[in-house]
Amino acid sequence: MSVSPLIVRSRVPGDCLGRAIADHLLSLEARGYAATTVRCRKGYLAHFSLWTRAHGLRATADLSLPVLDRYRIAVLGIRRADGHPVGRGAQVQRLLAVKGFLRWCVRHGLLAWNPAAELELPRREQSLPRAVLSAAEAEAVLAVPRLASPWGVRDRAVLETLYSTGMRRIELVRLRVSDLDVRQGLVWIRRGKGGRDRVVPIGTRALLWIGRYMAEVRPRWVRGADPGFLFLTCRGGPLKPCRLSERVARYVDSADIGKRGSCHLFRHTMATLMLEGGADIRWIQAMLGHAQLSTTALYTRVAIGQLQRVHARTHPAGG
Repeated sequence: MSVSPLIVRSRVPGDCLGRAIADHLLSLEARGYAATTVRCRKGYLAHFSLWTRAHGLRATADLSLPVLDRYRIAVLGIRRADGHPVGRGAQVQRLLAVKGFLRWCVRHGLLAWNPAAELELPRREQSLPRAVLSAAEAEAVLAVPRLASPWGVRDRAVLETLYSTGMRRIELVRLRVSDLDVRQGLVWIRRGKGGRDRVVPIGTRALLWIGRYMAEVRPRWVRGADPGFLFLTCRGGPLKPCRLSERVARYVDSADIGKRGSCHLFRHTMATLMLEGGADIRWIQAMLGHAQLSTTALYTRVAIGQLQRVHARTHPAGG
């Protein structure tokens, strides 16, 4: 039987690709990678492992650049449940997981060299946020929760916090009472994306709504020992990310502003409105917790209002 030139099967006993992947994931946990990161890498590498097994590849020595190029093409063909291809960013993340795994193999002597070093990744899409709220539209959404109910008071505090700080959904869910410094108007965001901590300002109005929630609602929902999380469910546990997204999306829909979105909508809105208000992009980068300024720079393409005003004021034919 002829063997494809792209596949050269290793005969090294015990050199098991699946075992190496499992050890790599354990090393990520030991090095303090976030649980969500490890979970995503596990899923991506499980897909890679299934693909290699289907092609008769059982050992790290079976991997080569041509083999990885074939896997890259296979990743481009992955479809979501609705039949559409997965986004470019998701494709890149899958391949980055494999590249990271192979770097680990080289460091631990499972490979003499990294066959993924020259693997070309798909170009990331520089997509703009799908929707951004104006200040008036944001206020319309904030006014939706029914303040006669404890859930409404909590949710108003949640919306105000998202709007004021631009923090991510998972960062809000993990927020603890001890992370707030009311006197200085600061909030500590622990282990954000990439495991990075940051401190960001939080506005007076958001703090007032958090204070009302803390005084009127939270004490009634604590069951037994206080879990320490700032925002709780009525059963005393922390908010679930997916349920939080559902509630925020319903508030956006109920505001009847003709736009859709959820928690990230407030993140986009905060960044865009602050840029239009004259904030330096590097301050926005610090607020959002972006490792690369190029990520934040996308918002300059959305915050076009200020540029239009400058153009009208300064361009000879702009008026």
